[in-house]
Amino acid sequence: MPVFQVKTANAEYPVIVERGAIARLLEYLPANHGKVFVISEASIWALHGDLLEGIPNHPLFLSGTEENKRLSELEILADRMVDHGADRTSVVVAFGGGIVNDMGGFLAAIFMRGIPVIQIPTTLLAQVDAAVGGKTGVNLTRGKNLVGSFHQPLAVLTDPSVLATLPDREYRAGLFEVIKCGVIASPELFGVMRDQREAVLARDPQVLDRIIAEAVQIKAEVVSADERESGLRKILNFGHTVGHAIEAVTAYTTFLHGEAVALGMRGATELARLRGELNAGVAAEIIQVIESYGPLPSTVGISPTDVFLRLRSDKKTLHGDIHFVLPVRIGATEVVSGLPESHMMAAVQKALS
Repeated sequence: MPVFQVKTANAEYPVIVERGAIARLLEYLPANHGKVFVISEASIWALHGDLLEGIPNHPLFLSGTEENKRLSELEILADRMVDHGADRTSVVVAFGGGIVNDMGGFLAAIFMRGIPVIQIPTTLLAQVDAAVGGKTGVNLTRGKNLVGSFHQPLAVLTDPSVLATLPDREYRAGLFEVIKCGVIASPELFGVMRDQREAVLARDPQVLDRIIAEAVQIKAEVVSADERESGLRKILNFGHTVGHAIEAVTAYTTFLHGEAVALGMRGATELARLRGELNAGVAAEIIQVIESYGPLPSTVGISPTDVFLRLRSDKKTLHGDIHFVLPVRIGATEVVSGLPESHMMAAVQKALS
């Protein structure tokens, strides 16, 4: 299976998409490395910890929930690393889902002013998104990932076989990020998600490995061209402006990240249609494909006004202008701001409908 290279001004590393890739961890540890600290969740370790047998390591566990994705949790982990003799030769291995990848990467970025990290994503969402690109961070009460750092890994080891144990809801949440990749950059990937729904949901190995590889390739190419989101990388935020606001309003307790992105994509697609930049038939097709991979949790009781007000706290809001990534056709997007409040409210209402 393929190996994709991420090449930025500050780093170059492989993203390996291969069944059995986790067994290759030793290949990517630095020469003369010190202690290896595996940041994970107890449930992930129980399922897949044996894949790291033979590699001396110190497992440290997070709760793995968005409401606990906070700086206070990182302080506890850092103290535990010191207790176990961590120093500047130590390596962090982030072994888990997107929250673990974000927090493990951020811990590595700030511990002793920066030590190496290797990402091993164990959820679909993490494999196609969180583990690739060097974005790390934690949440504040006011918004998602508002404190963080860019810290590129030494390698990303993506093993599709670990997804066999992933609960259906977690798996579907990752599929929404794959749909996102298709909408922003690949009509072919979008077509697979539209036309091979049954095989995708059944986790058919041939189809699953293909959609992961294609989504990773898109992410790797975008990150290589724009490491710090000054231009092209913004397209990866399709669905995230409204999605992050929904997560914050619900205190990160109601939706998985991919589910919130699905709602946000629904809203952004409606906003593109209202602007007249996206054909109504294409807009309906995008929304139909998103909804075909549900169900999504109920949005009953969520105030559209509260979500709208939260948009201004998003880290993509600049000088008070709310930025949206909007599709213009399958495979192409534009980043826009300065939109009428009536249109933005209609987008939020569509997201929550």
